[in-house]
Order: sequence, then C-alpha cells, then structure tokens
Amino acid sequence: MSVDQGDIDEGVRANAGRLLARGAGDDVSADRRLAAAIDDLGLPDAWRLSERTRALVHENFAGQCGLIERALRQGTSRLLAERGAGELALAVEQRGSSVHTTLAAAGMLADRGLMREMIGRARQAALADTLVTAAPEGADRPSLIVRLVEHPDPAVANLASALMVAEAKRRDGLAKPQHSDLPAECHHQLVWAAAAVLRAELSPRPWTEQARIDAALSDAALGVLAEHDEGERLEAVAMRLAVALAPPATELGALLVEALCDRRVALAIALLAQALGLDYDIVRDVLLDPVPDRLWLALRAAGLARPAIARIGLALADSEPARDLEAFADQLPAILAIPPADARAALAPLALHPDFRASLVRLARALA
Repeated sequence: MSVDQGDIDEGVRANAGRLLARGAGDDVSADRRLAAAIDDLGLPDAWRLSERTRALVHENFAGQCGLIERALRQGTSRLLAERGAGELALAVEQRGSSVHTTLAAAGMLADRGLMREMIGRARQAALADTLVTAAPEGADRPSLIVRLVEHPDPAVANLASALMVAEAKRRDGLAKPQHSDLPAECHHQLVWAAAAVLRAELSPRPWTEQARIDAALSDAALGVLAEHDEGERLEAVAMRLAVALAPPATELGALLVEALCDRRVALAIALLAQALGLDYDIVRDVLLDPVPDRLWLALRAAGLARPAIARIGLALADSEPARDLEAFADQLPAILAIPPADARAALAPLALHPDFRASLVRLARALA
C-alpha cells in the first residue's frame, strides 16, 4: 500500500526520523539486550528474584520517585512564586511526571546500595505474606504481638503498638508510599538524583532564569532532606522493641520462632540483630538470602539449639518453595555441630565498617 507523502504531518515525520535514528544505531542496544539475556540464562534459580519480589521492587522504586518528585515540584514552584518568578513556577508545576522513567533509563535500578534496600524490603514483605501462621503453644494464648501490646512494661507495650502501625504503613506504602521511609543515605541519593532530572527537564533557559530555577530547586531539595525522619521507619521501631525486650539467650529461640509464626518478620530480624550486635540491614540480608549458610551460622552464633533452628528452617521452607527442605534436614546435624564461638568468629566480617567490608568483598571477587 502506497502512502501519499503529502498527507504526513510534521509530528509523524519527526517520529519517523526518530525511528530511523534508533534503528540505524541499534546494534549497541541489541548487543546489550543479548548480553543481559545470556547473563540471565546463567543465573541459578535460587538467585533469581520471584515475580512478586520483582514487582514490589519496581512498584516501590516508582512510588518513592513519584513521592520525591511531587515534593520537589511543589517546593520549587512555591519558592519561585515567593521570589517573584510566577511563570517559572507554573512551568515547574505543569510538566508531567518524569523522574521515575528517566532514572530507570539512566541505570539507577542497577545502583547496588539503593537496590539492596529495595530488594531487601521487597523480599521481607514477600516472606511476611507467605509465612504460614501458627498458633502459639497453648490454645488460649494470644499471639506474640498481642501479648507485647499488653506487656506490663509501658515502653514495650508502646513500641509493640508502634511496630504494628509501622508494619501497616510499610505494607500499604510499598506501591504507593505516602512518605519516604528510605534510609537516610538512600533518600539523600534519590532526592538529588530527582533534582538533577527536574533541572534537565527545565533546561535550557536564559542564564538569569536558570539561576533562579537552580536556586529554588536546590533549596526545595534541602527542605525535602530536612523533613526526612528515620526514627519512625519500620526497621528503627523493630530495633527499639528488640532492645527493650533484650531476651536472654535461653528465650531467644522461642521468641524468634513465634515472631516468624506471627508473620512479624521485622521483629524476628531485629531480635537476631540485637542478639548478634549487628545492624538490622545486615541481618535482613542474612535471613532473606536464598543461600542460607550464613543464616545457620547466625542462629548458632546466637546460641540457638536444635528445636528452634529446626522450626525456623521449616517455617522458611514452607513459605518459600525454592528453599530445599530435604537439604536442610540433611545439613542440620552439621549446623548443630558448629560451636557458637566458631560461628561468631566466622561471621565477624559482618561487623566491620560497611566501606571496609565492601572493599574486602571487591578484593575477594577480583582475586577469585
């Protein structure tokens, strides 16, 4: 079918030109796509993210970008209006959403620090959804969180209530966050990255206009950073509750089992982190790692005995089919044969400064 070139409007011509340019230069992109597909073929199944986890990561990343973008646009527009630049204020407000798409295309989904947090919280949420709930011993005994909310110590009771609120906010906010609950470093990184996207969107401008936009955008970003409060994050509340409880080693195993059976994954992570003297995010990585060797070492380092380790292993295997229950059963005698002191020594690198530990990992990978 022939097409009368005279009937093609300028918009169609421009789109056709872009299509020609992309097609002519697509060898590099096609090679990258092929390399990514080959890399994916080489991944063991245990290393792959589940579809649920992948979806949660993308939803949370998009939600956090959208939240920060709205705050930056509103703050920048307000400051420009206050400073007598009404037309520029309207230009900032009238543009469509751009931060999420641009940052994803720019490779931010490959940023190790940010994605460690995003993947960790997505895996934590997925585990909480799939854990099989179990009633505590004693038919008439309330669940763990109910008992903690009714605890005679007001500090424990208040923190248990705060944990329930934080869990609900995180659950509802993974796809559509109402406030940024990222760690300060990740929040800081995403705010300035979003500000860079907005600046690029609003450029080029005459020098005087650009200077006013830059100043307002910078001030708005600083305002967004100043409003960020890590104290109400789910992880922070869980750690404060774990410290308030500070269970003795003889009670830790039963408490961990109950927390998992009650789907209080954040509390289970915090209890183990408090017992080992490690940061929350480190123990989260250990608990959620599809290759569980470090988890077994962590449980032994915390002094857990056979009943608790067996129940934790069973609970995780029941919730995640990728975990090999038979392999765990075969490995259990070897896990129990490890003295707690040896397990603590093996996990000692986890307590190093994060930058030091990251450098050691890079060196080990380079020499492997």
